[in-house]
Amino acid sequence: MKASDLCISALENEGVKYIFGLPGEENLDFLESLRKSDKIKFVLTRHEQGAGFMAATYGRLTGKPGVCLATLGPGATNLVTPAAYAQLGAMPLVMITGQKPIKKSKQGKFQIIDVVEMMQPLTKFTKQVTHAEHIPSIIREAFRLSTEERPGAVHIELPEDIAQEEVTDPKLFKVVNYKIPNAGPETIREAAKIILAAKRPLLLIGAGANRKRASTALTKFVEKSQIPFFNTQMGKGIIDERHPLYLGTAALSDYDFLHEAIDEADLIINVGHDTIEKPPFFMNPEDERKVIHINFFAAEIDEVYFPQFNVIGDIADSVNQLTKALVADSKSWDTDFFLAIRDKVSKRLSKYEKDDRFPILPQRLVKIIRDVLPEDGIVTLDNGIYKLWFARNYPAYKQNSLILDNALATMGAGLASALMAKELNPDKKVISVNGDGGFMMNSQEMETAVRLQLDLVVIILNDNAYGMIQWKQEGEGFPKYGLDYGNPDFVKYAESFGARGHRPNSVEDFEKTLKSCLNATGVHLIDLAVDYSLNHKILNVLIKEYSQNLKKD
Repeated sequence: MKASDLCISALENEGVKYIFGLPGEENLDFLESLRKSDKIKFVLTRHEQGAGFMAATYGRLTGKPGVCLATLGPGATNLVTPAAYAQLGAMPLVMITGQKPIKKSKQGKFQIIDVVEMMQPLTKFTKQVTHAEHIPSIIREAFRLSTEERPGAVHIELPEDIAQEEVTDPKLFKVVNYKIPNAGPETIREAAKIILAAKRPLLLIGAGANRKRASTALTKFVEKSQIPFFNTQMGKGIIDERHPLYLGTAALSDYDFLHEAIDEADLIINVGHDTIEKPPFFMNPEDERKVIHINFFAAEIDEVYFPQFNVIGDIADSVNQLTKALVADSKSWDTDFFLAIRDKVSKRLSKYEKDDRFPILPQRLVKIIRDVLPEDGIVTLDNGIYKLWFARNYPAYKQNSLILDNALATMGAGLASALMAKELNPDKKVISVNGDGGFMMNSQEMETAVRLQLDLVVIILNDNAYGMIQWKQEGEGFPKYGLDYGNPDFVKYAESFGARGHRPNSVEDFEKTLKSCLNATGVHLIDLAVDYSLNHKILNVLIKEYSQNLKKD
């Protein structure tokens, strides 16, 4: 068997259904072997970043490694950002890159960099294949490490001459799943004891709890214990946010309305949080409040997070055991203050959601999208100031229905993640929300969306500037400088790819356009003028108000 054929067989053995990529001449043997596969679909992208972001999103949504392909040199370097995106975001990702022949090459060092060394700090595993016989074991190990908690990125380099070798006795390795150990009964008893001793506990749900079994377990925990909960940005939707005990999302690390409740809690049960994600609250050595860390792995201690107790093991099992322990004691909690904060947060967040000024306010945008999308609709976000308003104002009804990145928080990933979400969920409505800056970083994937014949709505929030940094610049007291730019005509730009372009001129027009696009076929781009100036003021005043004791309000 040819080595490249063996590589594809090993990938099929792992259950791979898609490979996203942009191959080069060093991948041609691999590509030919892939062409002959009837189990794996190859999705050609217009940039390696698009391929990496799509593969990482596949991993995030399925729990199985997404696979992407690139050539050597510049192709491989273009995967650096997706590698970091997956690694920080705990998304299982397998990257395969080509390389010049390693046994004999007539091209000197043309395009050659040490890709394995480059990927070392960005991945859980990186290895060059130096012998065709090693391919099955390297692929099996890469997939094992990619999915093992904490999930992340791995990299395999397949040189051109190795891919062409013949393997005389090819053997594949059986895929062996592993079971995460459960927390011991003594640990569960101690955690339950700490919870039962609290008067005002809060439950915090982080990205690590984004597992189907954990979602079910956490919903049952809240129903049985009646402990109010909030979440991190990447923990949204793990429990339906219409729940009466849901307080909100910690979109900021401090000085948000929600932090009134956090400050009053004497215990935070922190499930699935990872310090890679922006902190939802700050711990202080002088605090009397306790924190229980429930996760697959022990807490990583830093200056703002140092929990007093760890419950390590399968999250769903730990939560289920705690539910049983707490129900047995039937403790009730002092929740009146928390529920009052919930009402205050809801009132504050809804203040501008019916404001019809144009250019549109982000709060109004969020409200319209939530009202228009069905319960199982999916919104994917790029990165920008609008992400804060979606995190705070958008109630996610289902798991993975609001897909955002609060780990690497890179711009340019939003459109590619929407393509993947729609490809995996063809029967669901999918909206991709992007700032004009982030959209232009990988806008070429519009052609990929059209070629895949996806039914997709892409919204560009157009303010001709890098809005998030502009807010930060203003907050620091610096004069406005270096963040304004010009944009193409996005309607014509969309049409040049074979998509449909729209430019509403009022909020009413936008709402009608959005409904029409969601019910139409094909790719639709909406160029939507947005006004962040009021929102900059709101966020800056928010911090000032809180520091002046918001509780008096």
